[in-house]
This record gives sequence, structure tokens and C-alpha cells, in this order.
Amino acid sequence: MNASDTDNVESADLWDAPQAIKPLHATVMVPGSKSLSNRYLILAALGNKPVILHGLLRSRDTSLMMKGLEALGVSIEFPDPSDETIVKIAPPADGHFRGNTSVFCGLAGTVMRFLPGLAVFADGPVHFDGDKQAYARPMKPVLDGLEQLGASIEYEGEEGYLPFTVTPPSLAIQDKQMAEVAYAEVSIDSSSSSQFISGLLLMASRLPHGLRLTHIGEHVPSMPHIQMTISDVNGAGGSIHMDATKTWVVEPKPLQLPKTITIEPDLSNAAPFLGAAMIAGGSVSIPRWPVRTTQPGGLLPGILQAMGARVDLDGKPLHSDGSFAAEVVSPEHGGTEVHNGTLTVTGTGTIHGLGNYDMAAAGEITPSIAALAVLAQEPTSLRGIGHLRGHETNRLEALVQEIQRIGGRATELEDGIAIEPVNRDDLHGEVMESYADHRMATFAAMLGLVIPDTRVVNIGTTRKTIPDFPGMWRSMLDQR
Repeated sequence: MNASDTDNVESADLWDAPQAIKPLHATVMVPGSKSLSNRYLILAALGNKPVILHGLLRSRDTSLMMKGLEALGVSIEFPDPSDETIVKIAPPADGHFRGNTSVFCGLAGTVMRFLPGLAVFADGPVHFDGDKQAYARPMKPVLDGLEQLGASIEYEGEEGYLPFTVTPPSLAIQDKQMAEVAYAEVSIDSSSSSQFISGLLLMASRLPHGLRLTHIGEHVPSMPHIQMTISDVNGAGGSIHMDATKTWVVEPKPLQLPKTITIEPDLSNAAPFLGAAMIAGGSVSIPRWPVRTTQPGGLLPGILQAMGARVDLDGKPLHSDGSFAAEVVSPEHGGTEVHNGTLTVTGTGTIHGLGNYDMAAAGEITPSIAALAVLAQEPTSLRGIGHLRGHETNRLEALVQEIQRIGGRATELEDGIAIEPVNRDDLHGEVMESYADHRMATFAAMLGLVIPDTRVVNIGTTRKTIPDFPGMWRSMLDQR
């Protein structure tokens, strides 16, 4: 959307971003991780016994995932009427997913890229569709992988994009194709998203001969998300290991999550709130922050410290290597022990630029780091994130456009974005577009803390990963 487009936005579609009129002193309860929630939902569906998830993120993306699983014959129940984050998942009784059905993906990458793998085990064709904006999100690598496994893909529009139908291979065809090999062999180019690799790794344990998956592109985006998938599958009884730099081997094994799982808070969703402490001054605390995690957002404390924040966990400062030491805490609802504590970020009055910084391992928090970089004293070039062009929107292009819209200086790089400092007095409030992208909306909210008259188009898009972002944001500002 360009400047003239924003002039035509109805006032009812605009959210007045609140300014911070005093330093913050807030504790924010961040909902469960979207990435972990949707992976656990998939793995629970691939098991043979019911699983209860505690702390599941309730958002549009997870709702779409649960509705998609129900369409495939999975039972979803909420056993505690007073807590909608407790969910019971029971796989199909006969072990086969239901075919001759449709799955609506919305704009959720995990839904459109993870559920087609389960359709390979359905008893009939499965149709996939989504929001119109989702038609621009690439799908071909994961669908090419399913075709190499014997499935048939019928595209209704442009090849490699929604909508499409997956027709599973018969077991006889699968056995004939794989009878002479140790593993099913699949090669794809996953350069545009790690979700293509994760989608295949999540389903591969059920393949009769397992899978050897090779990435043929030059680089692998967001390796931490792939490592998260591997850890979750192995935690459910699977066996995935890297056979080479870009090759993963999945053994054929039954999967079964523990009876109960407690989901970590979404560390990437914590980024706007923790960043707010640096912008407005004061401190923001996030309880239940894990000491060790597979979430890319786990890198956030180290990045914020490098930008000038003071960071501690239960009063203990961040180590030079970005790690913490914390005592063991047993989860309230059972399951394995976890290490966590309350993370506190305190603004020091100064925001430093990062110089040339590789964000490849935590690309999804780029918009929050970019908001800080706009207000920093030194330049920042965030690199290794070319794949963000294929997210909910082209995030690199969107960030440059919105930064320039408010009077900042930014340019798009081949693999990232460069942001130059300007005097804060030169920044001015504007109607900022969200592009139906939850992270672009929170990016605008962060800048609105110190830029008067900032208004955001469609703040409701944050429901993709945070049920009530406007309410949480206001509550953070109002706490004393």
C-alpha cells in the first residue's frame, strides 16, 4: 500500500497507537508459542493415544490448524471450560485420516505447509484453500516433495500456490516405489521457507521406509525452526538426524507425545513488549521464560542487550554468551521438568544500532528489531533474511516503505534491510499499513510509543498469533 492508498482507509479500520507518557513498569503474560502449538497439534494427531496440551496458543492460526485436523478426522476437545488453552487431541481411531474433505488455511503458513503431509495418509483426496492473500505464498517445494512420495497434486490456479488438492497414493503404490530402497528419497529447494522442510519431517516417521530429505538450495532459512521440529519429533519417539549439511534422515517409527505437554510462551511475540522498555524507558518482565529453548525468539535477550538494554532472568544477568542460569521449576500440570524464570528487560535510555547483523536464525523477530533500529543512534543492517519476502507479506519491502513513510531512512538489501539513524524529531505520525501481517502491525505499535499521531491499519490482524494485542499493549502502558 502506498501513501495515496492510506488516504482511502476508513477511520473505523484505524487503531490509534497509544504513546508512552511515562517509563514502563509492567509484567506481561505472553500466550503460548504458535510454532510449538501447531507442531504439537500435528504430532498429537499422528500418535495413537489422546494427548492433552496445556498453554496452547488460542489465535487464528491455531484455530485454523485445529479445524483442519478436525476435517481430517481428528477429535479436538476442551476439557476445562474455564481454560480454553487446555486442549485434548485424539487421533482417528482407525489410524487413517479422513479424505474427501476440505481444509481452509487462512493465511497460516504452518497450516498450509504442515497439513498437506497428513493428507498423504488420508483415505481420499483433500482440498486446500485459504485467504486470497495466501495465494501469493509459495507452496511448491513441499508439494513437490509429496509428489515424489507418490501423491498427486492438482492445482486450481497458479502452479505451486493455493488452492490445490492432494490425492494420496495407495499403500500398494507406496510399497512398490520404495521396496528396493532403504529410505524414500526426496529433494526440494526450501530456500524460501524452513516450513517446507519441517512439513515433510513432521509426517515422515509414518512412511513405511522413512525418508531421506535433501535441500538442494544454496542456504537453509531459519535453521532454529528446523531444529525445533527435529526436537519435537524426537521427543515423540521419532528419530531424525542430519546425514549431511543439507540432508535429514527420518527413521520409520511410531510417534506418541507424552500424555500431557505444557507449551512455552511465544518468545517472538514477546519482542514488541520487551522492545517497548527500550523505547519508552523503564522495564518489562515476561514470566516463564525458558533458559533453554528451540524457539528462535530465545535469541532475543542477547540481541536486546547488544542494542543497549539491561537484561536479567530472576535477577541474574545475561552471560556474555547469551545464556542464563536458573533453578529447575516443575510444571504445574506434570510432564518433564523445565528450566524457566522471569525475564526482565530494562531500558537504559540509549538504543544502539547493530551494525551488520546476521538475523538468519531469528528472522521472524526482524520487524521488532527494525523498530528499535529506527530509533537507534547508529546504523543497522539486518542480513540473512531474504526469505522474509515470502512471509505474510514481503516484509523487507513493507518495512522500508513504512519506515520511509514516517520520515526514517531505510533501503532494501539483497538479503535484508539497512536502516540509518535520524533525529527522533524528524519522525512524524502517519497512517501505517499492516499488510494483513501481524508483525508489521506490532512494528507500527512500537514506533507509536514515541511518535505522536501514529495510526495502524487493521490492528486486528495481530489475532493471528496474539488473541488481544491491543488490550495487552494498553495494559502494559497502564501498569504502575
